[in-house]
Amino acid sequence: MRKHLRRLHWYRYGMAWLKGKVCLGFLCAVLPLAAMAEDVRILAFGDSLTQGYGLIESQGFVPQLDAWLEAQGAEVAVINGGVSGDTSAGGAARVDWSLTPDVDAMIVTLGGNDLLRGIDPSVTRDNIDTILTTAKANSVEVLLVGMQAPGNYGAEYKQAFDRLYPELAEKHGALYAESFFDGLGTSDPAQARELFQDDGIHPNADGVAKIVEGLGPKVLDLIDRVNDPGA
Repeated sequence: MRKHLRRLHWYRYGMAWLKGKVCLGFLCAVLPLAAMAEDVRILAFGDSLTQGYGLIESQGFVPQLDAWLEAQGAEVAVINGGVSGDTSAGGAARVDWSLTPDVDAMIVTLGGNDLLRGIDPSVTRDNIDTILTTAKANSVEVLLVGMQAPGNYGAEYKQAFDRLYPELAEKHGALYAESFFDGLGTSDPAQARELFQDDGIHPNADGVAKIVEGLGPKVLDLIDRVNDPGA
């Protein structure tokens, strides 16, 4: 009798174990991989260069970057947080509510409109510092994209503006890219004009493609930081 009960116990236990294994295998088979592995969500936080001014949506910086990253095998979703005409002050004012809990990383490209308005570099520095401080408080990894002031503002202004980006990146432990336009790869004004819209400020679709190719490897480094925080 005891032997019979023991056999019955192991039979029931084995069936329960087998049923659990079958259910788990079924779930793994029918659930899409996308549901089992979350994409890294990157907020592209900037002005009209980020927003895609003058271009149809698919030609803008964010869609082209998203497509480039996916072509490299990255599981990523890039969110367009660009606002045309935005200054560093505007970015500092909206960064807190822009960093929703699902954002893992951020590309910061702000300061161009500060230059156009001749804003004091110390003001721009404080605003970018606020943005990076907020990102750190939210455990968001950052790629800070620098900008360079034109020479007509004077040597002192240019020096103060140009150095604020690498210094703040070092202070906050952020990744740093020297310029949004590095990927254009030309100093020839004639060739450069072919990559810009008629206003000479905003890149056309071909220009954006080159910018993405230049900036893309830095964004892959940003993704690596999210996936391996201790690296």
